[in-house]
Amino acid sequence: MKKTQLFALSALLTSLMAGCGGGGSGAAAGPLPVPSVSAQPAAPAQPTAPPEPALPTQPAPSLSSWTNVKFGGGGYVPGLVFHPTSPDVLYARTDMGGAYRWNAAASSWQPITDGFSAAESFYHGSESMALDPNDDKRVYMSTGMYLSDKADARLYISSDRGDNWTYVNLPFSAASNAQGRAVGERLMVDPNKPAILFYGTRTAGLWKSADRGQTWQQVTSLSSHKMTKAQIEAVFWSGVVGFEQVIFDTSTKGSGSATQTIYTAVAPDYAAVAGLAYSMYKTTDGGATWTGIATPVAGYHIPHMVRAKDGMMYVAFTQGAGPGASGSARLYKFDGSNWTLLKSYDSSGAGTGFGMGGLSVSGTGATTRIALGVSNSWGNWEGQPVVQLSDNAGATWREISAMAPHGGDKDGWSGWVDDVEIDPNNPERILHVHGGGVWETRNASAAKPSWSNATVGMEETATLALTAPPPGASYSLLNSSGDIGMVVHTDLATAPVRGPKGWFGNSNSSDMAWSNPAYIATIGTTTWNHPNVGGAYSTDAGLSWTAFPANHPDGLANQGGDSTLAVTKPGYIVWAPSGSVPAYTTNHGTNWTYTNLPAVAQGRSYRLAADRKNPNRVYAYESGGGWWGPAPTFYSSTDGGHTFAVSSQFSAAGPRPEFVHNTSLAVNPNAEGDVWVADGHSIFHSTDGGATWIKLSVTGSIWGSHPTSEWPEVYGATAIALGKAPAGASYSASVYMVGAIKGVWGVYRSDNGGGSWSRINDDRHQFGGIGAIAADQNIVGRLYVSGGGRGVLFNN
Repeated sequence: MKKTQLFALSALLTSLMAGCGGGGSGAAAGPLPVPSVSAQPAAPAQPTAPPEPALPTQPAPSLSSWTNVKFGGGGYVPGLVFHPTSPDVLYARTDMGGAYRWNAAASSWQPITDGFSAAESFYHGSESMALDPNDDKRVYMSTGMYLSDKADARLYISSDRGDNWTYVNLPFSAASNAQGRAVGERLMVDPNKPAILFYGTRTAGLWKSADRGQTWQQVTSLSSHKMTKAQIEAVFWSGVVGFEQVIFDTSTKGSGSATQTIYTAVAPDYAAVAGLAYSMYKTTDGGATWTGIATPVAGYHIPHMVRAKDGMMYVAFTQGAGPGASGSARLYKFDGSNWTLLKSYDSSGAGTGFGMGGLSVSGTGATTRIALGVSNSWGNWEGQPVVQLSDNAGATWREISAMAPHGGDKDGWSGWVDDVEIDPNNPERILHVHGGGVWETRNASAAKPSWSNATVGMEETATLALTAPPPGASYSLLNSSGDIGMVVHTDLATAPVRGPKGWFGNSNSSDMAWSNPAYIATIGTTTWNHPNVGGAYSTDAGLSWTAFPANHPDGLANQGGDSTLAVTKPGYIVWAPSGSVPAYTTNHGTNWTYTNLPAVAQGRSYRLAADRKNPNRVYAYESGGGWWGPAPTFYSSTDGGHTFAVSSQFSAAGPRPEFVHNTSLAVNPNAEGDVWVADGHSIFHSTDGGATWIKLSVTGSIWGSHPTSEWPEVYGATAIALGKAPAGASYSASVYMVGAIKGVWGVYRSDNGGGSWSRINDDRHQFGGIGAIAADQNIVGRLYVSGGGRGVLFNN
């Protein structure tokens, strides 16, 4: 959500995260949520153990509904888009957690991209959304999370407010989870002739469609330049922003004739390589020719520009690309010829480098209401600018957020105020985004407006690991997530309050002692105010926390998201930082001793699991680090994770080398030595602590056009968990798996030890792919899953 990705990895991320190659221009695709998959070609020959004996077919469980475990927001919402005339038609686009539609009757957000499959996880973030002013049911959404020099973006199109989608492949790239992701909107519909769409791209200039987005042509009359890979890499870290917005300068709609006067804005990065001398351009002939507009400041970004109903343009200039863009910054109004300065911020010392982000207007003339989001302004103090409001077209201003009442505050509201929207049908209602969701006031004219945390139904946490406790625990789930750290869920319908709040940026892994689940340990990434805390433990089920007195010798140097830990009993922990030799402690982290496990290079790490019946047994799985890596290896310990022995028979079972985040290790809590591994493609099972293994011939990766020696379009088996079995089951636990069986990706359950499987989700509940899972030990059939930026969900 707030993580910048290396451009050099963008092509790889396209396939690893999305499961889809980029491609093509203007090719129509089938309706979502039916995924397009191809038959799996024969995989390279590998030695396999004999298959397990067939077990009786289990009855298919009825498909259940899925509900979010409550957190409340949790992620960045770069843009809010109102329909200009239809009340309460409002959408929120997120950077990596799909999109939402406002449900006014329920005062909550409704997810509208849960039908996106694992093959579409790369498209589960929206760079821009646009609504048809003449048809309040038609919505467009551009997708593609990470930037490349390829044509790998998509345009999703809905004619029923996002209930169903079709898509076309776009002839350029998009980056919903990159810097500058709140600028815009980049995508706009001509209100007079809604078949016409314009799109301001990051790397390839301005584009136009004349057939409702089905085909696209570059507007070469303005620029024909397409940034090369080298040009993109040269400015990647400062932000590849490109064209920032399109504004149709009209007060009419539905005339049938294309709007002739259009404005667009271009960022310094693209302007420099394309030879564009201005940051704003205007056409008066529908895009046939363009004229540069001399702006009062140069070299700035234009995060937002808006048009009032009287034709006055309001334009924000800020130096940084955002999120939370820094200043200096300026706000001007522009009548087509003259610029008038309305507000400015300059960097003149600590705490003064404010930028401008969100911008919205209502009304006309001298009484125009302007709402301005001030970015890079942190905290809550008298005189702080967060949301500035003017009711006289910018002549005077007052602050309406800082020091105002904020009901339900968990994580603040300032800093990343990169989009602000005045409800076009109710100017008293103003919403703004921040790093953790959306805030709303409905009495903006009050001296101190009251604000509410408008995130009901919106769950946008990026979950890294889930762990369910044994029966009888006082909580339901341990949730290790990116950006928000670790939380303990005691009530699935209530936002969690337990956890080492603020101690970790990301929580990478958490575990509890099975003999005493009140003992919990977690590891994560350090923060500015806890720079030496790599792990912590609780002895009271998460009510209070103690930092490890010392860290794993490599724990602070290697804080990657593939780090894991296992708790064998209170105070006894094995910690495997990414790219490191695991170490163990027997005294709550006071001392750490390396295990005898082999060293692994960066990009490789160990998955750890403690046996729940015998705390002396600990298991370690090393995936090989990628398709090019060595064969995966499995290790077992019988002395609490101090020393390990390798399983020679595991390698003979034929696991494939894979990225560790595409693999899973789980134990049956009801039987000693009962271990399961998903290597990304297949499932492996041992009942003797890893000495011998059986490969289940049930799952299969979907390779599509990808070579079978590399990565598939859809992985066959990426996550596995074991939970409470139904009465009379032939195996002591229900086994859950995320992967593909007979060419259909989904979440599967087996109640007979893997002999037969039933899918327990459907095509409308795919959540942009599923990462971590955990199975409940108290409720038969209940599974917790992490969606693609959709937080944690469970089946009812």
